[in-house]
Amino acid sequence: MIVDVATYADGRRAEVEDPAEALKSCLGQAEGFLWLELADPDEGELGRVASALDLNPLAVEDAVEGYQRPKVERYGETLFVVLKTLAYFDDRSAVETGELMLFVGERFVVGVRRGQVGAPDAVRRQLQEDPDRMRRGPHAVLRLVLEHVVDRYVEIDAELERDVEEMEEQVFSPERSSDAERIYNLKREVLEVRRAAAPLVAPLRQLVDSGDAGDTGDTGVDSRGAQAQQVLFELRDVLDDLVRTVEHVEGYDRLLTDILNAHLAQVSVRQNDDMRKISAWAAMFAVPTLIAGVYGMNFQHMPELGWRLGYPMCLLLMVAACTALYRSFRRSGWL
Repeated sequence: MIVDVATYADGRRAEVEDPAEALKSCLGQAEGFLWLELADPDEGELGRVASALDLNPLAVEDAVEGYQRPKVERYGETLFVVLKTLAYFDDRSAVETGELMLFVGERFVVGVRRGQVGAPDAVRRQLQEDPDRMRRGPHAVLRLVLEHVVDRYVEIDAELERDVEEMEEQVFSPERSSDAERIYNLKREVLEVRRAAAPLVAPLRQLVDSGDAGDTGDTGVDSRGAQAQQVLFELRDVLDDLVRTVEHVEGYDRLLTDILNAHLAQVSVRQNDDMRKISAWAAMFAVPTLIAGVYGMNFQHMPELGWRLGYPMCLLLMVAACTALYRSFRRSGWL
């Protein structure tokens, strides 16, 4: 489904109905480009767009299938970029993942998104409010989309940091307020962020080193070098944020593994403590049970059956034995 389609000339938006005709119109002008967004397109819909814009069949196949690893690939004059978009839901401390694929050419940007997570509507609005930046062309869109996606990674990184700190406090608090399932679920959320962010580091670094995203289009020979340099500076900042986020997330993963091991060790220690307490109380109850059982057999020829002080002496023996066992278990830490 086509979500939005427009051409931009001199940084201004113009509505269009036919992407192919709009692209021809852009090619016939000194500047301008087409920006088309699709949501969960089928093979036929994306195929028509690909035919009109002469997109590479291999890249189109990846876009149709979805579930691709984050990457940046060049097919001729077109960049194909795959990004994992993330959203954090604080009410359930959950991270959800979407997918955004971009075809970036000299005169067009085609965005294909899977799911509703991280839709780049905010990027479009931000660029439309800044005509000077929109004049830089399709690569300005790519740079801002990358910045938008990585900024979400940074925000989720901060949320995960708070969740991990809270989990660490709960595990080592006197109250038994944590469990292995909650730790494991948080570890899975961290893994979701790691799967989205870590594979993007190498392609983004390659993009910065190659200078592909520094192509500013037909903005003038005098300004092209300065704008390209500014673009690379911006991308380096995005790359730094991404690398820092990946380092943090990998640290959370290791820390949660340690927290889970510590929690399991605590559970084992507590179970041992509980078993020792149960064993101690069982031993104390066993002694009077044994004595009562022996003298409850009622054989005719048993010692002390005719003794007047037999009953109080049995009770005294039970109390003395239980007291001695209780003190012994207390000294040994079993109670």
